Amino acid sequence: MDLAARKTEIREQAHANRRAQENKDEVSREIVARLMALPEYEAASTVMFYVDVRAEVRTRHDLEGALATGKRIVVPYCVDGELELFHLESMDELETGMYKILEPKAELRTVAEKNIPVKELDLIMVPGVAFDREGGRTGHGKGYYDKLLEHARPDTPLVALAFECQMFPEIPMQEHDIYMNRVVTEKAVYDGRGR
Repeated sequence: MDLAARKTEIREQAHANRRAQENKDEVSREIVARLMALPEYEAASTVMFYVDVRAEVRTRHDLEGALATGKRIVVPYCVDGELELFHLESMDELETGMYKILEPKAELRTVAEKNIPVKELDLIMVPGVAFDREGGRTGHGKGYYDKLLEHARPDTPLVALAFECQMFPEIPMQEHDIYMNRVVTEKAVYDGRGR
């Protein structure tokens, strides 16, 4: 089976597993708490949170708490196939946008001090469809995160959040694919290969 077909098969299985995941809110809170207990998270001043969509590990319930810690919290939003980064200071700055994703309000996106360069991120929280214990990742196949991660500082930890049911023995990786430094699930923190 070729790589693309194998990835498609893994994605389909992972989507099914994720949809079947019970107690998503509760389990997501456990996963995010594990992330926040990591030394890399504690050391980071500027942290990028993704805002969950569909059956992803839910981060939105913990965003408000993260904002209260004094860290600079950044969330991504999509413009013409690229991820832009927004300095989030309050949950009121978000609204439901395309694909029912919580995004920064349109009128705030043009405020210069709200736009954060990727090089300023000290930790990047990465969503994905399926992962392996080496930090191998497959997303939806659109490459939004791959493009963003290419420009991150080499010392910035990439931490993926996943339900244990999204873990596979091996994710087929290509040359341009980026390994995570850690994959955090409700059962474990897996040390990935990183970049």
